[in-house]
Amino acid sequence: MERLERCGRRLRAALAAGRVRRRLPWLLLAIVVLGSTLKDGDLVPETPLQNKRNPLNVYFVKVAWAWTFWLLLPFITVTTYQFAKSKLLYGRMKSILTVLRRLSALLVGTAVWYVCTRVFMYIENLTGACSTSGKVSEPRRLFDSKQECHQHNGIWNGFDISGHCFLLSYCALMIVEEVAVLEGLSIDQNSKLRVVINALFVSLCFLSMIWVFMFLSTALYFHDFSQKLIGALIGLSAWYGTYRSWYLKPFSPGLPLPNIPLNSKKYGYSR
Repeated sequence: MERLERCGRRLRAALAAGRVRRRLPWLLLAIVVLGSTLKDGDLVPETPLQNKRNPLNVYFVKVAWAWTFWLLLPFITVTTYQFAKSKLLYGRMKSILTVLRRLSALLVGTAVWYVCTRVFMYIENLTGACSTSGKVSEPRRLFDSKQECHQHNGIWNGFDISGHCFLLSYCALMIVEEVAVLEGLSIDQNSKLRVVINALFVSLCFLSMIWVFMFLSTALYFHDFSQKLIGALIGLSAWYGTYRSWYLKPFSPGLPLPNIPLNSKKYGYSR
């Protein structure tokens, strides 16, 4: 328990800091550019990460939104309710409604994930052609979709926007935004609730590190530069459009409590 507390304090100082929230979008864009440059120059060494069947890709990235959703769900619930309760902002019923309002951010995220991935698949099917000769350079439009092509052992050549770059960037930024609530939350040192929140916080921090690491892996080993850049820009746009624009307005899920935007002069991370 003491180790968890120490780990939580260190990660809180690093990941929940305002500088991380400001710099992470630029870091992700830099990773796309640098990773693509190394990939195009054949300067990337062979590692297990270039195999799509590596454990991190199969058990984490392939279900990235599920991991993000199910860890943020209890974290947002507990921290939002505890903050409202500790600050005496609302009554019990109003606090519950505030929790439900904040949890709707996960529904927004689910909608963003679903719509964007469907659009990516549509664009790839629309722009692609299937070759059963085994040569991508000699495509023939024999089938209407990538799925049909693969069922006949063909190779589909279309514009494949990187869903990994989109989702991993969006999930990492969303986690960093949500864990910032801890800077304004006071919990008794010996409270069981503190242990639960610390466990969720540490898990979310490590999850965001995995997302950034696998984002780097994608930049180094997969997709063309334009496909990765567009995927990352869509992920960043989804984050900016929600947490830096829509969530500042009254009729929205709202920002994590305390409801103060990052660029506000009143916002502080003093401890």
